[in-house]
Amino acid sequence: MTKKLLLICGDFVEDYEIMVPFQALQAMGYAVDAVCPGKKAGDVVATAIHDFEGHQTYSEKPGHNFTLNATFDAVHPEEYAGLIIPGGRAPEYLRLNDKVLEMVRHFQTTGKVIGAVCHGAQLLAAATRLDGRRISAYPACAPEVRLAGAEYVNLNMDEAVADGNVVTAPAWPAHPQWLKKIAELLG
Repeated sequence: MTKKLLLICGDFVEDYEIMVPFQALQAMGYAVDAVCPGKKAGDVVATAIHDFEGHQTYSEKPGHNFTLNATFDAVHPEEYAGLIIPGGRAPEYLRLNDKVLEMVRHFQTTGKVIGAVCHGAQLLAAATRLDGRRISAYPACAPEVRLAGAEYVNLNMDEAVADGNVVTAPAWPAHPQWLKKIAELLG
């Protein structure tokens, strides 16, 4: 039986952080349902490209449109083996949606695999206590990670960390490590 993964996103999700995991996880044999609150299968979310060009923070440019393949209101978290949370602007406002927070809590309380990259940690921190966890994220999210009770792990942009059922990374350059660790946990 193919393991199903839920990918929660929204407008201005980071382009690489949705496109690459969505396609790579499918190539590894997982079924990935990409959903967005208020949208259905066939709708699109706009993406943004975050790049590291020597400024004090990342730059942001328009990305591609990403077509959702599942309907948010039809999702039942108990049907999924894991949750993927890409970064970008989306987690900043998705964390205000109670149903999204309930979904994230389901994966955390059941011990299912959670992969969050970059600003995806904002959604983790808003949904649940992270007491004692080792969590990475884009450095600007470090205060939220700490406020949720976790130890912020300051990694190079191409590194990832796994702690229990949660795999986190600071940004898209970490995809090779981040996706490998997620796949290892999924079995």
